[in-house]
Parts: sequence; C-alpha cells; structure tokens
Amino acid sequence: MRGQNIGHGEKPNQTEDLGGQGSLAPPAAVSPETRLLSAFKKDTEDRKVDLARTEYFSEEGKTFEFRIVEKIKKQLSMHPTYGPECSSDLGLTEFTRRVTEVTLGKSARALMESKVLGVLTTGFTAAVHLGASLLEHWSIYVSWNSIYCTCCPGPSVDSVARIFQSAGVPDIRYYHYWDNKRCCICLENLLADLEKAPENSVVVLSASAHYPTGADLSQDHWYLIANLIMRRKLFSFFLLPFHGLCYGDLQRDAWPVQHFESKGMEFFCAQSLSHSFGLSGDPLGHLLCVSKRKSRLSSLKLEAADLVTSLCEAPSAGGVYVVTAVLSNPAHCAGWQTEVKNVVSRCMLIRYMLREKLRLLGNPSCWNHLTQQRGLFCYIGLNAHQVEFLSAVRHVYLLPDGCLNVSAINGNNLDYISESIHLALTVSP
Repeated sequence: MRGQNIGHGEKPNQTEDLGGQGSLAPPAAVSPETRLLSAFKKDTEDRKVDLARTEYFSEEGKTFEFRIVEKIKKQLSMHPTYGPECSSDLGLTEFTRRVTEVTLGKSARALMESKVLGVLTTGFTAAVHLGASLLEHWSIYVSWNSIYCTCCPGPSVDSVARIFQSAGVPDIRYYHYWDNKRCCICLENLLADLEKAPENSVVVLSASAHYPTGADLSQDHWYLIANLIMRRKLFSFFLLPFHGLCYGDLQRDAWPVQHFESKGMEFFCAQSLSHSFGLSGDPLGHLLCVSKRKSRLSSLKLEAADLVTSLCEAPSAGGVYVVTAVLSNPAHCAGWQTEVKNVVSRCMLIRYMLREKLRLLGNPSCWNHLTQQRGLFCYIGLNAHQVEFLSAVRHVYLLPDGCLNVSAINGNNLDYISESIHLALTVSP
C-alpha cells in the first residue's frame, strides 16, 4: 500500500486498505455504538451478541466493577453529606495531581518545574474537545497549519475529527496507520505522511490501546516518531481513552507520553479514567498540558477555566473521589492494579481462544494479528459486507469498521461467535 499526503479536509478512498484512529463521538453526534445498541435492543433473537460496546464485560457478560472501587463506593455511601468540592474550575486539586503523576511519572522534570497543567473533565470526549478548543489559545504563540489524525475506512476516525471540527478546527488531514491487507501497522507510510506535514501542524497520536485496531506502536517506533516530530516542529496531541487497559499498568500504558516529556517536548494528552476504574455510567476524563514555559501555562489555565465553565458539566463527585482514593493509597492502588492486570490477562486469553477456534474451523486466513493486538478492542479484519452479514443473519453486532470488544466474548458465546465469523468470511467474501 502506497502512502499519500491527504489534502485539506479529504479522507482516503474508502476502498483502500487503511485503518485508523478512533474516539468517542462528540456530544452533538449519535455515535455508531449508540446506533448499534439501539438495533441490538430491538433484536428479538435469543443468540444475539453485542460486541460493539466500549465497557469491560465480565465472564458472566455483565459490566464489571472492581472490588476496591465497590469498597470505596460503599464507604462513600456511608457519608451522604460528603462531597469533594473542586478547589477551582479545573477540578479537584488532589485528583489532577495524582492522575498527572501516574501519567508522567512522579520524577518527571516538567512536574518538578511546574510546567504541567491538569484539568478534570466530564469524560474523554470532553477532554479532547477542551484540548482542541485550547489550541486556538495556544496559537497565540504558534500558528497552527492543520490537524493530522490517523485515517480509516469507517466511523471511528470520523468521531475524533468531529470533535476537532466542533471546536472550530477547520483543517483536518489524515495519515496512514493500519494496513488492512497485512493486518499490521504501516509504519513506513505513517512516517512518510508525517514527514510531509507542514511545520506547526498538530498530530493526534494514540499512546496505547489503539482504537479501533488494538495495534500499538513499539518503543522503537515511538523513538522514530518523537525525533520526526521534534525535527519537523510538530505538536503532539495524545489520546488515552482506555488508560491502563493495554498492559494493566497506568504508567506503562502512558510510556509514549513519558518519553515525549523526557525529551522536553510540549504536548496535550486527553485521557479517560472511567474504563480503567470500572466507573460505568460515570464519565471521568482529564486533559494534561505540558509546556516549556510557565508563563504560557498561566494564561492557558485562565482560558481553560473559562472553557470548562462554558463547555462542560461537572463530573460526579463519587467518581472523582474513587480515583483519588485509589491513587492516593498504596494498598488500594496495589489491589486495583492486580484487578486491572486480571482484566487484561482475560482479554489476552480470549484473543488466543478466538484465534484457535477460527484456525480449527479451517479458515485459511492468518489470525496471528488477534494476539499481536492488545486492550479491549480487536480489529478482526472484516469488510463492511461481512459485518452486515453478521448482524443481519447471525445477530452478532460489530462496529462497521470490523472492530469488536473482546471482553464481550465468553465461554457461553465463543463457539457461536467463531462460527459466525467463519461463515461471514465464507458466505460473504
């Protein structure tokens, strides 16, 4: 597949073998997940399976709550008058401090020199939207040329693009990430596209648990990308929507962010804590801003406070308290880390089992990419017709780009899902 520099507002031809970056849809749009959930609820078939949700599901097929989180919530319910008040419009100070430390590392130079701003938001989408809005303020210092996102033939990239567009960013461009024929990251094309990006362009990067592909860049890849971004004078905007659910370790998942900080680079990082803490229905996000100059952060802080007041509702106090309590207490944090690692281990086991089931069914395709990917999501490699066949004939619901949530697969539905995928490849090639 040959790389291309995609022009102003253009997306690659939908028939090309591209994959890309995903995010949650902006508030004004109906997400693919929402549309599929509606169709799933209307489906009366007993064997129906929803693989398009973004929550983590247990082996019993239920949304999962960590034991330590449940314990802290019970403690909170015993004190109904307690409600941690945000010390400023930017959120509870202790929350932003703990999340910033676990993302950058306690010994990060930017932290020591007070060149970091953390902002509490109502979920991941709000964090991305706030960061996109703050780029306009940042442009007082640097004149942005355009925003570069990864591209894919499906709805996932449209979501993150819509967030930037809704924040007033008109020039959205795309770079290659996924080679659908080889089922792997197309690094050469990625680097070639970024090499062509004009100076002062903003590059949107997935730090870990890449959505929808589940395929992450290696540390060697990140060394190359960091050097290119520094040399070309680009600005990084990291995405961490499933922070912790790639390796089961918040700091390891954030290694690319820490690497960029260690090289003295400026960047934004939008992240979610809801998934990694099992806070289903309690959206909790965070925007991290790292600057080379304290003076720039001071004015950015004032702008962020105004934007949070106008753009975002306040997150629930309970979710903020839970995350703060876990990250502030070494015993709680150790217990939570163990549970997160168990979640990640189960997802990897499901990947191996699905790969083996598909192999035994006699499908000639190579399924090694299933176990090379990580996190909750898997880019199975089906086309739009095959995905449509699964929902219409087999009542198995995936996102239109072939992304599925591996945690929704369990011992009760593994055989049926495997057979359904095999049929989709056989009957609807």
